[in-house]
Amino acid sequence: MATKIRAIVTGSTGMVGEGVMHECLEHPLVESVLVINRRPCGVVHPKLKEIIHEDFFDVNPIKEQLKGYNACFFCLGVSSIRMKEPEYYKMSYTLTLHVADILASLNNDMTFCYVSGSGTDSTEQGKRMWARVKGKTENALMKLPFKKVYLFRPGYMHPTPGLKNTLNGYKYFMWLYPILRPIFPGFMSTLKELGLAMINTVNYGPEKNILEVKDIVELAKKE
Repeated sequence: MATKIRAIVTGSTGMVGEGVMHECLEHPLVESVLVINRRPCGVVHPKLKEIIHEDFFDVNPIKEQLKGYNACFFCLGVSSIRMKEPEYYKMSYTLTLHVADILASLNNDMTFCYVSGSGTDSTEQGKRMWARVKGKTENALMKLPFKKVYLFRPGYMHPTPGLKNTLNGYKYFMWLYPILRPIFPGFMSTLKELGLAMINTVNYGPEKNILEVKDIVELAKKE
């Protein structure tokens, strides 16, 4: 019998988190969704509960409300463009590990899914700053006592039609997606596929923890 999913989604006021939240609300195996945001996401749904919390570097004040969930889809993140390494490290590594540490202490049957990125550097030694920091974050998450940890490394994610947080720049090249996907299948997927793949980790999670684009697409197909 398939496990019913009680999911925490972070970053739902951004494009990726909104897309993942949308798939959770539509999916029959997801029975409840908790989103944690600094500002309201503007979505009303019978499955959805929202906590407004300003400081993600200290989620202890809302700790008791984070109990009883068996999945976390961590989609909160920032772009490294124009960021110095200490600032990016704080926003990507420090923030993520603070939230993850608390969730691991509260929910030992939780599957934790983290949105990293294609090209992340697991050695933590490469020349690209963002890839080193993401790699360090991935490695640290793998050491936490979750039931399962999956590290998602998407490339280009085609937006879900009708959602409001699609990045403005996408409108200039979205029309190329049907042409480019067959040419670059290892770099392109849809945001819908990312959301479905995350949901499917709970019941059909693969043995390997690092999921590249082709793995995400395959996992999204499971029913």
